[in-house]
Amino acid sequence: MSTPASPTHSDGMTVRHLDVDISQGFPIYWNNNDAYRSQLLNGLSFMFPVGEQFFIDSVRHFAKNVAAQGKTELAEEIKLFIGQEATHRHLHQQYNDYLVSKGYSPWVERALARVIKHTAFFDPRTKLSITVAYEHFTAILGDGLLRYPSWTEGMEPTMRQIWMWHAAEESEHKAVALDTYHAVGGGYVRRVAMYLLISLEFMYYAFVQSALMLSKDGQFLKRKTWGSALRFWLGRDGILWHTMPHWFAFLKPNFHPWQHDNRALVARWRQDFATSYRPLNNQPTRHPA
Repeated sequence: MSTPASPTHSDGMTVRHLDVDISQGFPIYWNNNDAYRSQLLNGLSFMFPVGEQFFIDSVRHFAKNVAAQGKTELAEEIKLFIGQEATHRHLHQQYNDYLVSKGYSPWVERALARVIKHTAFFDPRTKLSITVAYEHFTAILGDGLLRYPSWTEGMEPTMRQIWMWHAAEESEHKAVALDTYHAVGGGYVRRVAMYLLISLEFMYYAFVQSALMLSKDGQFLKRKTWGSALRFWLGRDGILWHTMPHWFAFLKPNFHPWQHDNRALVARWRQDFATSYRPLNNQPTRHPA
């Protein structure tokens, strides 16, 4: 099976420092004062530091291989991918440290660390296929945060900056892991097999971590919590309706993330949040449309 061509790419991928300070903490229910919406995203944050280090390692393993093939553009994108994920990892570790200080257990972080330990002897392409799957999920959710005002309205301003920044950069580098996977001979069967497994794992981890946090707060069994969850997933602009077409798209043999071109959303974020970050690399990658 031939490797699908990349139909379009992100413009101006850049490693950024987000000018926020969460060292003094933040309201736990920072997402429109809604327990479910806040703890769902807080729970996802607990997945990021250990997960993003795995992503960095799995892509970086093939950096020299890609460079040796003369794929200079992809080699530069790998460097920027690593830089962006490293900054995400650093800020979300600060975020998570505050949650731990408030008594929340990082259950999912420990669970992921155990799973990653068991992948030590996996073929590097299999590790990369895991990263490809997770990157698709973060790109889908990032697109939703950028696309639907209803997902972010009422967020505490600093936390909105953090999540919109993360969403925009996940969109910018959403194809890097898959392009690397194709460059080193990764195939369709492995990609889809790991994707189906990761789909179950991702939903399980997100549910358990958020449920534990809501239970600690005494919110898990409340009608208001479940009402919020149903609206967020099944209401207008619901997560389920947004994610399902993208979930199925990944199963196509010729799938590529930029078949869903959301560069306009990223460009809008850059304009709206231009004063909230500063670039850390002087030469952002430019790609033709």
